[in-house]
Amino acid sequence: MMTGRGAPAPMKNFRSLDLNLLRVFDALMSEGSLTRAAEVLAMTQPAASHALKRLHDWLGEAMFVRGAGGMRPTPRASALWPQVRTALQELEQALAPRAFDPARDPAQFRLAMADATAALLAPALVAGLADAHALADLRLIPMISRDPRSLLLDAQIDLAIGSFPGIMSVVLADHERSPLHHLRLHQAPYVCAMRPGHALAEGELTLDRFCAADHLMVSLSGVPQGVVDDLLASMGLRRRVVLTVNQYHTAARVLAASDLLAVLPASPATASGAEVGLVQRPLPLVVAPLTIEMIWLARREAEPAHRWLRQLVLDRAGFG
Repeated sequence: MMTGRGAPAPMKNFRSLDLNLLRVFDALMSEGSLTRAAEVLAMTQPAASHALKRLHDWLGEAMFVRGAGGMRPTPRASALWPQVRTALQELEQALAPRAFDPARDPAQFRLAMADATAALLAPALVAGLADAHALADLRLIPMISRDPRSLLLDAQIDLAIGSFPGIMSVVLADHERSPLHHLRLHQAPYVCAMRPGHALAEGELTLDRFCAADHLMVSLSGVPQGVVDDLLASMGLRRRVVLTVNQYHTAARVLAASDLLAVLPASPATASGAEVGLVQRPLPLVVAPLTIEMIWLARREAEPAHRWLRQLVLDRAGFG
């Protein structure tokens, strides 16, 4: 929409809309289907359709178009979604500050984590939902970066769970000024994993033997350089990384069928490698343990539903 002499129209104030319109917009962006959005919101489909029409009338343009796969958002809808979610959260807090009852209040939460973390945590979270008779649904989003800040700030996820060494120093340095809050869930030592019968599965695993072997590395970015390589370089040593993969489950499968070594955190190595019987040896160099953090937006600290979600994760984060 344009005003005056072709200038862009001012940004709409979504806080002036009623909650149902914002909820329908948010649910449609999440679900991609008017039917599923209505189910999530416990509305009839005609009511959701009417709310969507009112939203389009208010904005002066359609935000969604029908396609073969359901309702597809327009580029403008995708651009507005973070603002809508923020307005929705603020309005819900202001108008309905009552305590969150998981057995009464439907909710949908998005959690970003790597596959190994999900393999360990997801079964416990599902059990926690069942124990609480919760109406909440969980959506696990694959972690494709060690920096989840944009996902959190753009309201694409509610929580990030994983190892984030690159940003934790920033969060800690900012203290109260940081837009993020965090909680440590778990620490795990690193081990050297390999298949049974590997030449290095017996005897002393010296640093020379470790460096002489071919290695596999779990790297979300595909870059074959990590903390182990930095430590080796500080000693004038190096290793050959033959293969990088972006999942611990894939790493375990490759290790079981090859002579590659991998440096893996003990818990994920155990979870991913148990079914293929990987051998775990102590590393011949000192590597700081893996730290698993839960990170969320500071402005969501007091939200009843978000507080319940964080407590669920904390109660069930038995990584072992």
